Amino acid sequence: MTNQSGRPTDDAVAMMRYDANKKSVIVTYLLWFFLGWFGVHRFYLGKWISGFILLILTLVAAATYWIVIGMVLMAIPGLWWLIDALLIPGMVRGYNNDLIDDFSR
Repeated sequence: MTNQSGRPTDDAVAMMRYDANKKSVIVTYLLWFFLGWFGVHRFYLGKWISGFILLILTLVAAATYWIVIGMVLMAIPGLWWLIDALLIPGMVRGYNNDLIDDFSR
């Protein structure tokens, strides 16, 4: 996909940029499984605020786990972690669709 001067067309450049920046469902699931309690999979998808909230909740729950408050608080990031397992394909699709929109402008 080159133009008359032998350079890539704008569409080809946009496709190359998309391929270089798109996110993978498999990588996201691996991050979710191993580091999901700390919100790393959300950071990977650019969801910084919810990633920080999940990270803070987990750290506060872990720090207060030896008292009953921490045990109760640990249920929140645990439930969030489980729900994210169902939401990951849609979050990755949304990220990649936003990326397409950015490159098509």
